[in-house]
Amino acid sequence: MNRVCDVVVIGAGAGGLSTAIVAKKAGLDVIVIEKADVFGGTTAFSGGVLWIPGNHLGKSQNSGDSLDLARTYLRHEAGKHYDAPAVEAFLENGPKMVEFFERETCVKFVPTLYPDYHPDAPGGLDIGRSILAAPFDIRELGADMKRLRPPLKTITFIGMMFNSSNADLKHFFNATRSLKSFIYVAKRLGTHIREMIMYRRGTQVTSGNALAARLAKSALDLDIPIFTGVAARQLLKDKDRITGVLASGAQGEFRIEARRGVVLAGGGFSHDVQRLREAYPHVKRGGEHFSPVPDSNTGDGLRMAEAVGGHVDISLQAAAAWMPVSKVPTGDGQYTAFPHLLDRYKPGIIGVDVAGRRFTNESNSYHDVGAAMINNDAARTQTAMWLVCDARTLGKYGLGFAKPSPMPLGPLLRNGYLLKGRTLAELALKAGIDGPGLELTIARYNLGASEGKDAEFGRGTTAFNRFLADPQHQPNPCVAPIGTGPYYAVKVVMGDLGTFDGLRTSTVGEVLDQKNRPIPGLYAVGNDRASIMGGNYPGAGITLGPIMTFGFITGRHLANISLGAETLKKEHVA
Repeated sequence: MNRVCDVVVIGAGAGGLSTAIVAKKAGLDVIVIEKADVFGGTTAFSGGVLWIPGNHLGKSQNSGDSLDLARTYLRHEAGKHYDAPAVEAFLENGPKMVEFFERETCVKFVPTLYPDYHPDAPGGLDIGRSILAAPFDIRELGADMKRLRPPLKTITFIGMMFNSSNADLKHFFNATRSLKSFIYVAKRLGTHIREMIMYRRGTQVTSGNALAARLAKSALDLDIPIFTGVAARQLLKDKDRITGVLASGAQGEFRIEARRGVVLAGGGFSHDVQRLREAYPHVKRGGEHFSPVPDSNTGDGLRMAEAVGGHVDISLQAAAAWMPVSKVPTGDGQYTAFPHLLDRYKPGIIGVDVAGRRFTNESNSYHDVGAAMINNDAARTQTAMWLVCDARTLGKYGLGFAKPSPMPLGPLLRNGYLLKGRTLAELALKAGIDGPGLELTIARYNLGASEGKDAEFGRGTTAFNRFLADPQHQPNPCVAPIGTGPYYAVKVVMGDLGTFDGLRTSTVGEVLDQKNRPIPGLYAVGNDRASIMGGNYPGAGITLGPIMTFGFITGRHLANISLGAETLKKEHVA
């Protein structure tokens, strides 16, 4: 089964598939191998949002955006880790990447209303830089439909996906209060149930599942083989050059020789236990980490690169994109992660630590709240937060995996996921947090909450805070008092959406050695490559936006298509 090609790509997420498609379109012979039995990687679990300053869809909504503003914003966000050549390449090629994929493939995008996560920072915007993969009917994949990684179960409703734009969820939240929303939800459920009966999965996919499916369909239409269930074991080397990969699958071990290069796109090291102890501060001090990303993201590409001289740089202000998650019991002592993407923004839900004390603005981004959790518990082994609300708020918005009324709560109360107390003292006792501290916190919070004020943390004061809140709740869509009991709580621990630290590379993706020299024939894209965001999280899609842009850049470089003259000029000056 030994094979020869121009480029072999290790990993079938957005980074690997975008690189493969661009290289193939430029005339190269490309093979993709994927360790998991399904393709799509972390992308298939994601929101499917790309942050691309200057993209044509965003400009239609915000003509005030400019690359100068984006550059200012990124310089502010990345701080001392600002990488000028990489940022210039991203800003210049991001819009070109979007146009390329929409013109040349079945990958399509739609605009969103997402504000930047720090819209009040220099260069930040209230709208216009984030785009979203358009929904997709995965029946277009034919027999390969079964090889698409399913969405994360905990963020679906009986397997049905919601749009990352939040439009679907607004109808579901209002289904018992609006005839229009009720009809919308009934139609969606009816269609989904038919799909489940016929195909045993939803076929109308959104978000990252749609992006992964569209990329895979585009690759397969180009006759790029995607070999799933095939793991890379070792990079092949001839003198100083990487010439291929030793791989293994169901048929045994075989070699793939690559005339142009090997591209590492294995998704980073979110499940590499040893490296997490080195890179994640809460894990270093003995705390728990529970990542929702695919279990196959074990840092294989990083280790293979290190074995041939590559350097993994653990130096950014955050090693990963932090995501607060709760652990949903699935039976037999097993758990699955629920990412807290929406509930923290809703009025009447607050987050407290083990002392019963609020410590951050709960309506900040998941990464910012995660960073606050890590810092707040710096002197503790356990890094955790408890989301707390009253019965009325839970019935209206849900809490974590617990759905709004009329969905039953009994199973989640019995398995311990959801905690309930007639009084705050009883709830605190069950949660293992300080009762008097919780009572004092809620009394202090309630003082201004009825007027929509959060004197302690300024919740609801930014466009992003308000974007995922409840616009119908006034005067502040993020703030409401916590009323009478019973009270509910869910324990939240630290997870991630993917790693920021990674292999040190050149702008075009060449893996660099300890002396910053390119290793001939070896490239890295996606989360195997260190993030250009400096360990910060400026906006929705700051992982997938650069991932696909640098996949575009690396694919073109492999085909000897240079970056734009302006980028090369700025890189030379830097």
